[in-house]
Amino acid sequence: MSTKHGERSGRPKRADTLKISTERVHHIIHEYLGMRKFFAKWVLRELTFDQKQGRVDDSKHCLVWFGQDEFLHRYVTMDETWLHLFTLKSN
Repeated sequence: MSTKHGERSGRPKRADTLKISTERVHHIIHEYLGMRKFFAKWVLRELTFDQKQGRVDDSKHCLVWFGQDEFLHRYVTMDETWLHLFTLKSN
């Protein structure tokens, strides 16, 4: 079995094709695209306005779709803001 030509996670195809270093690819993804590596996968740090608006539109569609069903009393939406909280131990 050869992985030389097969698709696989972590394959440096784009960096090799563009003749740039993997460090440069990391910089572009992190700084210019606003993504960070989270659980071995690149994700956006925050949702863009268009992404948030899309979620609002989807939620409105669900409201129309489900009408006044009891389901709506359990339907909760929120943005993708994550807060990390921890307390430092004092010496």
